Amino acid sequence: MASVERRDDGRPKPWLVRWRDEAGKQRKKSFARKVDADRFRAEVEHKLNTGQYVDPKAGKQTFRAYAETWRAGQPHRPNTATGTRSRLTKHVYPVLGDRPLAAVRPSELQAFVTGLSATLKPGTVRVVYSTVRAVFGAALHDRIITQDPSLPARSGRKGVRLPERPRVQVTPLTVEQVDAILTTIAPAYRLTALVAAAAGLRQGEAFGLQAGDVDLAARTVKVDRQVQLVDNRPEVVPLKNAPSYRTVPVGQVLTDALKAHMADLGDGFLFLDRGGLLHRSRFNESVWRPAVKAAGLPGVGFHDLRHFYASALIRAGLSVKVVSARLGHGNAAETLNTYSHLWPDDEDRTRQATDDVLRAHVPHMRPADGK
Repeated sequence: MASVERRDDGRPKPWLVRWRDEAGKQRKKSFARKVDADRFRAEVEHKLNTGQYVDPKAGKQTFRAYAETWRAGQPHRPNTATGTRSRLTKHVYPVLGDRPLAAVRPSELQAFVTGLSATLKPGTVRVVYSTVRAVFGAALHDRIITQDPSLPARSGRKGVRLPERPRVQVTPLTVEQVDAILTTIAPAYRLTALVAAAAGLRQGEAFGLQAGDVDLAARTVKVDRQVQLVDNRPEVVPLKNAPSYRTVPVGQVLTDALKAHMADLGDGFLFLDRGGLLHRSRFNESVWRPAVKAAGLPGVGFHDLRHFYASALIRAGLSVKVVSARLGHGNAAETLNTYSHLWPDDEDRTRQATDDVLRAHVPHMRPADGK
């Protein structure tokens, strides 16, 4: 319980509120008027009774201090942990690191986002800001602060406005372009490109393939791990999310290529670099970019082979659900957001469907006799 007492010693704020916080520590605050002291006492008692109490001094710790504690406790995958630390250190701490958590205002965060937008792409700004939001969200949950200043603007609600991400339609590579890349890439790494084009694997997933993941009889490839740079070192890490763990059926072209490649290999990784793990940094610089340049396709990324795979499935008439599963997407919405424009719109079938219904069931819509 909290109490209010008057101190008769001539102080400008004679009314003192005393209470014990949830840890049993004695707290106090003084007021000039009794009515203000009574109001504060009632608020403190209500918050203590309902579990909403926030230590007034807790929010004085800096954003950096709390974020480092938060970061250390997160169950992040190694590559996610590296990215989070890099974003905080490079982009967030120089601006917000020394600010007390409770003192940060939405307008300050808006200025922070605007500053990021001057040098970073909208998608990158959103990723950086998502980390800021995670820190403030955790601070609110821990009752370090009473309000979250990082909420984004939404319809009917003021908040921090984030830059719009431009929608760029994927333009898949043609068969001829894929063939050109397979022709110009160094023979030792040709199969990495074929795995992406014929099975839709992400780059790290392709580099993480092991002999045991390939079932030549069933013609399948199991995607069970990936290789990513962690602190500038290639490491085997878990996949992006649960749907990324998948078994992909593959055609005879890739099956035959895998069989030939594995004939000279034992167990272990299919693709290595000087006896160590293959990783995107050296691969892209030494293998990929020279290949696409020689193919007359500068600027084309390894991920474009995955887009080619998706477009091939769509052209073959596979459903959104199947394409999503093959790609290891989190849900069908992710697939549609990326590839919806590649599905045929079936304008003629749409017209025919409505005509068939109307002519069959609406009498005056039926063709006149003899017509």
